[in-house]
Amino acid sequence: MGIDGIFGGTIDVLSKSIDMRAKNQNLIAANVANAETPNYVPKSLAFEQELQGAIKSNQKNGQGATETNARHIPLRGVRGGSVASVSGKIIEKPAKTPGRDGNAVELENEMSRMTENQVMFNASVQMLSKKFDGLRTAIKGGL
Repeated sequence: MGIDGIFGGTIDVLSKSIDMRAKNQNLIAANVANAETPNYVPKSLAFEQELQGAIKSNQKNGQGATETNARHIPLRGVRGGSVASVSGKIIEKPAKTPGRDGNAVELENEMSRMTENQVMFNASVQMLSKKFDGLRTAIKGGL
């Protein structure tokens, strides 16, 4: 039995979430760094819906019913991609009222988004850590 059998794909979802949140944090940091750059439009990584779609697809089709390589024979009935294939989409998030120089970064919004993203990142890391703690406890045989 592989690790997927123990956790039911939870580790894949949490690790993908951590990866996507780290990429989003880099984009938000770039937005803050470019707060004074003329005509700069802030960017964000949208991945939550894509990740949820992959999770739902895996639940409908069973954990093993996803293509792991683009060269594999397509599986019948599989509509969404696997969790590993989630890459997110970079979207522009302009301010409602850009400055005179065309800069659309609102520092308050970016700092709020950065804080929210960091909290979600930390929560994913803590959940992943708890999963491994549970596995460690099971291996050792103690409570």
